[in-house]
Amino acid sequence: MFKFSVDSRKWHISIERSSSVHASNLNIKAPEDSPNTDGIHIQHSTNVTISSSTIKTGDDCIGIGDGSKYININRILCGPGHGISIGSLGENGRRETVEYVTVRRASFYTTGNGVRIKTWQGGHEYARHIRFEHISFSRVIRPIIIDQYSCPPYQHCKNYSTAVEVSNILYNDLRGTTSGEIAVELSCSESGPCKNIRMKDIQLDYGINGKIYDGHPKSHCLSVVQSWDEGNVYPNVPCLTKKLSY
Repeated sequence: MFKFSVDSRKWHISIERSSSVHASNLNIKAPEDSPNTDGIHIQHSTNVTISSSTIKTGDDCIGIGDGSKYININRILCGPGHGISIGSLGENGRRETVEYVTVRRASFYTTGNGVRIKTWQGGHEYARHIRFEHISFSRVIRPIIIDQYSCPPYQHCKNYSTAVEVSNILYNDLRGTTSGEIAVELSCSESGPCKNIRMKDIQLDYGINGKIYDGHPKSHCLSVVQSWDEGNVYPNVPCLTKKLSY
């Protein structure tokens, strides 16, 4: 039996300072242009599982914030909305952590982002041990994104000498279409580069309304080290070293 949440004024469901939570068969809906209507927000919580749910909002389908650990997200249909986001972390120099997050068998339809990690300059601590696997995209503007330069619109945010460390991230079997120019964006901090980023079997084509067109989506890399790709990865991500199989 589905549990419904419709047109919440802000977050539909908030899981905070909790442990051993299992939520499934949710149907969450808000208008595409409604701000701050996250479907599910998780913070300061451990051992949380979200599964077999449909989330359509004007903001993140699922947002994972500070203090989240051992989070499992499985079989989520997301869209419209801003995708599944980790962060943002480290605003105003805060020490914030997220680790051991797994997102599997999610489908994204006409979302602004797909799977995203976002942090502020000047933050501390880490986002690490995160896995995105067996994920499909349809007309998603930015399917894969790490953004360590989170900044409010129309404001100028300066670079700092510290950053939340992003490391040990796996992208495995992510496929579908993008409606944007940059399908893979890894914008990491020059003061604390992303490391141990692994991509395996990625296929992101340019397409609208289910049709694949001849446009070639691109990737963007900044400050990524000790990282590699395996199998077929398209578009090519030049900051990753090809790992050879023997």
